[in-house]
Amino acid sequence: MELINNGQAIDPEQGYTRIDHWNDATTEELANNYMNILKKIGEDPEREGLSETPVRVAKAIQFLTQGYNTDPFDIIRSAMFEEDYNEMVIVKDIDLFSMCEHHLIPFFGKAHVAYIPNRYITGISKIARVVEAYARRLQVQERLTVQIRDCIEGTLNPKGMAVVIEAHHLCMMMRGIQKQNSVTTTSAFTGIFLKQQETREEFIHIIGSNLH
Repeated sequence: MELINNGQAIDPEQGYTRIDHWNDATTEELANNYMNILKKIGEDPEREGLSETPVRVAKAIQFLTQGYNTDPFDIIRSAMFEEDYNEMVIVKDIDLFSMCEHHLIPFFGKAHVAYIPNRYITGISKIARVVEAYARRLQVQERLTVQIRDCIEGTLNPKGMAVVIEAHHLCMMMRGIQKQNSVTTTSAFTGIFLKQQETREEFIHIIGSNLH
């Protein structure tokens, strides 16, 4: 990890850059806003336990939304390889953490991504990085599912794409309806996964099986 201007921590990778930390000017402005929020809810931002909280939260929110600084298409393009492989490629159980744009409260769960190559494949870690890049933005689960699908579809041009996300939403668990065990599932399919029921069923079976 290499520190450069404005307190940003840069981790060079093949073909793209991931920003992990923060911008000093943005941190200062955000911290002032968070200090005002603490005052508005009746807290004393000068007391010992809260004196550093505005800065900590300012840095944390930049980390949690660092996906805005990443181009997911570049992630896939950085590791595209020609390969004569025509069967399903699945990366399942990708840990996912995001922020609901309606209440700025987290949701978290698993993403399962599959594609059937059409000349090109990508490094399997890049699929997880695409999930991360879109998840680290203010999101709704439905949009997130489609963005992951469209990114991989738009770069690899596979014969078919499948994305399923299963997530717990703290906006349902901590506030509102306060249902603790509900799971929201979203899916997005293209190509063979839409046209061939047996292919889609194979994918659903595999992501539901404990194969490891």
